[in-house]
Amino acid sequence: MPQFLFQTDPSQDVASLAVHAALPARAGHYDELRDTAGAPGATRLREPWPRFFELLGTSGFADLDRRVDMVARQIRENGITYNIYAEASGSARPWSLDLLPFVINDTDWAAIELGLCQRATLLNRVLADVYGPQTLLARNLIPPALVLGHPGYLRPLRGYTPPAGTYLHIVAFDLARASDGGWWVVSQRTQAPSGLGYLLENRLTISGMFPEAFKELRVQHLAKSYRRLMDMLYKLSPGGRDAHTPPRIVLLTPGPYNETYFEQTYLARYLGVTLVEGGDLVVRENLLYLKTLHGLERVHAVLRRLDDDFCDPLELRSDSTLGVPGLLQVMRAGNVLVANSLGASFLESPAINGFLPAISRELLNEDLRLPSLPSWWCGEAAARDQVLANLPGAVVKSTYPSNMRGGFEPVIGGAVPASERDALQARIAEHPDAYTIQEYLPLSQAPSWNAGRIVPRAAMLRVFVIADGEGGWNVLPGGLTRIANREQQIVSMQRGGSSMDTWVTTRGAVDTFSMLPAQLRPEDIVPAHRPVSSRAAENLFWMGRYTERAENDVRLANVALSWLNSDDDNAGELFAAVSASCRRSGLVPAAPTLSVRMFESTLVAELAGADSQGGVLRNLGALAFSAGQIRDRLSPDHWRLVVTAHQHFTEMASAAEVRGPDAPASTPDVLLALKNLGTQLSAITGSQTDRMTRDDGWRLLTIGRQIERLSTMSRLLGEWFQRNAVMGDSGFTTLLDLFDSKITYRAYYPGRQEVPAMLNLLVQEPANPRSIACVLGVLRKEVARLPGTVAGPAADLVGLLPASDAVVPLTALCQQTQGLYAGVLALTEQLDTAAIALSNEISRRYFSHAAGYDQTLTA
Repeated sequence: MPQFLFQTDPSQDVASLAVHAALPARAGHYDELRDTAGAPGATRLREPWPRFFELLGTSGFADLDRRVDMVARQIRENGITYNIYAEASGSARPWSLDLLPFVINDTDWAAIELGLCQRATLLNRVLADVYGPQTLLARNLIPPALVLGHPGYLRPLRGYTPPAGTYLHIVAFDLARASDGGWWVVSQRTQAPSGLGYLLENRLTISGMFPEAFKELRVQHLAKSYRRLMDMLYKLSPGGRDAHTPPRIVLLTPGPYNETYFEQTYLARYLGVTLVEGGDLVVRENLLYLKTLHGLERVHAVLRRLDDDFCDPLELRSDSTLGVPGLLQVMRAGNVLVANSLGASFLESPAINGFLPAISRELLNEDLRLPSLPSWWCGEAAARDQVLANLPGAVVKSTYPSNMRGGFEPVIGGAVPASERDALQARIAEHPDAYTIQEYLPLSQAPSWNAGRIVPRAAMLRVFVIADGEGGWNVLPGGLTRIANREQQIVSMQRGGSSMDTWVTTRGAVDTFSMLPAQLRPEDIVPAHRPVSSRAAENLFWMGRYTERAENDVRLANVALSWLNSDDDNAGELFAAVSASCRRSGLVPAAPTLSVRMFESTLVAELAGADSQGGVLRNLGALAFSAGQIRDRLSPDHWRLVVTAHQHFTEMASAAEVRGPDAPASTPDVLLALKNLGTQLSAITGSQTDRMTRDDGWRLLTIGRQIERLSTMSRLLGEWFQRNAVMGDSGFTTLLDLFDSKITYRAYYPGRQEVPAMLNLLVQEPANPRSIACVLGVLRKEVARLPGTVAGPAADLVGLLPASDAVVPLTALCQQTQGLYAGVLALTEQLDTAAIALSNEISRRYFSHAAGYDQTLTA
């Protein structure tokens, strides 16, 4: 199809608008959008961009700025983040995604597919040799010092052969297009390649921005590649062919502080596998198990995102708290599939690229179909002498990972001032094996929409190759395209780069495969069982407790401030009860009793203090942390509610800090923030109550909420009745407010204000969700449904609670001794003790899995 030649009149059509809105690529770089070949001054859009802009239309072109905002908002709402280690706070920032896609035609893609399948085969053969006969080392096709001296070579796995001889299950290749349009392989990721989750989110977001173009340009879909990944893992898992016991696959994550934690949770949810941390797994008798609420369940395959040296502290990095002691022994025993196999990270060294052409001719008897970027390892004197004289035209890279053996970030030789070049050469001469020189490749420049202009950005494409378990490979049709900042020529997300959705077009049929399985027949339906790991269970339990605790604190702070600013008498017993409850909850520091006004100012300052270590802000932070640990189990809306609640209240506190002591937060400001937060917490509670699957994890979340509610209510009753604060009108009403039961009381007992009626409603009424009887009823029911453990049946836990829903007769509660309601005080102490005992026993039985074992690894 001929390319379309545009005139210079920008009003002619939308494609012409695109031409005139596009800045040209830098000299010497391939322009992914524009083609200036041909007649002098003529500019053509490369295919299929003319059709893309034609489908977009003039109105769509004018709407691009708004769509940029829509993409950013969707990323924030979906909680798509990328953690930046380089930043001082180490905090997460929103994922960066460009509006325009990176487009590859089917001709280019066919060459990429062939070349990368060949390379994946070659790298797998290299691993088989290095951990086997080591012929390549003996013949010096790879210098032994480069492999054996690399931290990624794992001696404990010498002689190990993984299932079906497949060492690499997912390989990622970073490709770049040269100025002549040809593709070069810059590097490979063989340890734990990242990006499969982000590229899915990129596709969902950008295809939704341009649905007509996505369909009309016949962009290949991605789902089938993920299905093939799962099929391969099932096929290679020990016991994977036994239909009666399907293999259990887990995704091993370093945890929520890892830079790509979002995509790990997203990928686990999409693939339908369990997201685990090292502490969730345990080795018993050469088998790998997942700690669940139902006990230990065998794991057959581990899709890992944890670096090699952290995976087994017994044989690798001894200070690792992220791995599984004994994992290597389970691998050697042939009882677990680890994808990718440990020990492949030395292939990520840029120095390896310089030896692959000769290795390909040796092992495959063929030349590489896709060329490697010319690379020279300075550990070889001849190579070092050859390239040191040409540093300005090269890139200096670390032979080893940047976090090992003095590794460093790449340095473009041409960017090094002449005055510093001798010092760089001296460093290379001092430790030559740590340096690898690669030829500088001017990266192609992709079109990026920025404030009404199309600007060129240096681009690099990461393509994923997936093993089929039978010696073949499948290439995911697309990939993760990363682009640099306008000022940079090195592509790095850590340096503030962005990403693009990658569209591979085809002239044939688009694969419409879906990850959804074939339709089930009624007779195929069996009860579904989603394992709940002990770590997930513990975080769900505490998520429930922190949600309830935050709600209780918000209610207490709201009631206290409202009462202090009312016309009621705010001294005496009620003030003592309010101040004692606030101190117990951490809303104010545990200090000697303050005056009423000093207490109010202290409470406001604590609520509005960004550095406050207690009360509402602390509990919101703990809630967000617990939710972050189990993000794969929460819907995007649920997660967003938690993050937003924490963020908004923190912003209120931060604003008060910015204003400084001369303009502190006022009581009305804090009351408004508490009101808004209360609404958000109600939404979070609704998500937990009505939008989560009623499995054992949800049951523990519910139990956590009810334990916290039982403890809070018993302490409030104790505080109020110990000081007889309920005897006055204000105290009576305030306690009903704290139990969120004032409206219910007025409906039950209109026009009356009597302690027996209050006790009946707050202690004995089973229909009142804020009554002790109702809370105990829910706890007994949910605790009884927990699975039994080696420590005993769930019935033993129920026995820790009072035996009767009525708790104690109303007449006994109303009896007074020396002016105090002794029955109420005795009951509240009993209930608080029971709540603590139940919480501790649940933790011991379901979260530690310590019963019956004295050590993590047994012989």
